[in-house]
Amino acid sequence: MQETEDAIHLKLELPGIEAKDLDVQVTENAVSIKGERKSETKTEEKGMTRSEFHYGKFQRVIPLPTRIQNTNVTAEYKDGILNLTLPKSEEEKNKVVKVNLDKAA
Repeated sequence: MQETEDAIHLKLELPGIEAKDLDVQVTENAVSIKGERKSETKTEEKGMTRSEFHYGKFQRVIPLPTRIQNTNVTAEYKDGILNLTLPKSEEEKNKVVKVNLDKAA
């Protein structure tokens, strides 16, 4: 996760999962990713066939450090890498925090 002045950029590695097997939901405060891994390998050697199946569901909720505009999220999924750009809400971009300094005695 990388935070800039205007957005949060989230990069997730999801090898071996097709885009159709992913469910990505974004609220103002978190990103929820659900998916299912389905893979099958088959090898033939010396007249024997060996098959391996790997199936499994997963879910992950990632809390965000600041509120975002969840209606303007952009996503790119290529070669098992999901890149999300989560633009910050206008209130968060313009937020100014006053820091109080105590006088040294």
